[in-house]
Amino acid sequence: MNNKLTVAVVFGGQSSEHDVSCMSGLTIMKALDREKYDVVLIGITKDGRWLLADSMEDVESGVWRNSKIQAVLSPDEQDHGLILSEDGRSWKQRVDVIFPVLHGMYGEDGTIQGLFELAKIPYVGCGVLASSVSMDKWYTKIVVDDLNIRQAKYVPINHIEMRNIEECVAKVEAALSYPVFVKPSKAGSSVGVNKASDREELKAALKEAVKHDIHILVEETIVGREIECAVLGGYAPEASDVGEVLSAEDFYTFDAKYNNQESKTDLHPVFPEGKMEEVRADAVQIFKALDGFGCARVDFFMEKDTNEVVFNEINTMPGFTSISMYPMLWNEKGLDNGALVDKMIQLAFERYVR
Repeated sequence: MNNKLTVAVVFGGQSSEHDVSCMSGLTIMKALDREKYDVVLIGITKDGRWLLADSMEDVESGVWRNSKIQAVLSPDEQDHGLILSEDGRSWKQRVDVIFPVLHGMYGEDGTIQGLFELAKIPYVGCGVLASSVSMDKWYTKIVVDDLNIRQAKYVPINHIEMRNIEECVAKVEAALSYPVFVKPSKAGSSVGVNKASDREELKAALKEAVKHDIHILVEETIVGREIECAVLGGYAPEASDVGEVLSAEDFYTFDAKYNNQESKTDLHPVFPEGKMEEVRADAVQIFKALDGFGCARVDFFMEKDTNEVVFNEINTMPGFTSISMYPMLWNEKGLDNGALVDKMIQLAFERYVR
């Protein structure tokens, strides 16, 4: 009798973080104990096709994108899984739990979580509400405003306002001093993020940001250390210790994170007394306020002159690559990747109450 759980690992996706998702997915696939789990690999191409990947080797090489087997997650709860099809024939694949290793839009923003809810299949990570609100930096800030936790001052701008860019610039300049950071509200991994030191750079940054999202966030510049904390758990979540990002560039851009070998992470940074505990407490408080469940990485700054902790953003499906802070922080706490993914899957069932 087969008592193993069937886990569908979903990776790739249509966001700008497609390639990172594939790398994260590989780490998850390698960590899953085949004595406990039957693993089904579902890749989503950049143009939105859902395909069955044959093996981890195919994921690593990219050959999975040539798969002839279409894999569609059925929203029908009686199917409780996938409808697979090839050459005019189709069959069903039941799954027990889904591990969506998807970063950014259409994966970390509540959209695919809604499909899992319709199918009534347990899934790893935050639910629809936490995923959608946390993906949107603008609305995350609205929630955190009520927590008495400092965050960077900000000016929200939408795409309609961008029809008059001079008014947008005036709005920013009335509230903030240069330099400022301009961010698409819902883009991940610093995609579309730019620093503006004057009016012309601000205009260029706004025009770039609106290519990625209809909502834009302009923030004051916080000069200080970039630090991150991993959260794991359900209604009584735990925080890891705190790691520090040592970016090789002016700020932690996508290229700085994944392509610049000079960027480093420090898993044992030295902080002033009490500051690590403050960060850990703030991370848990923010996670709970956003209705988090399962996992998240919460990012902060520590201001250079004051050592004041400033909230930056939250990621509800953090990177799981070999250089990603989230798994490394838990590894330091004694959870290797195998134990970590076991815990994440366990939490998926804890939340699933029907």
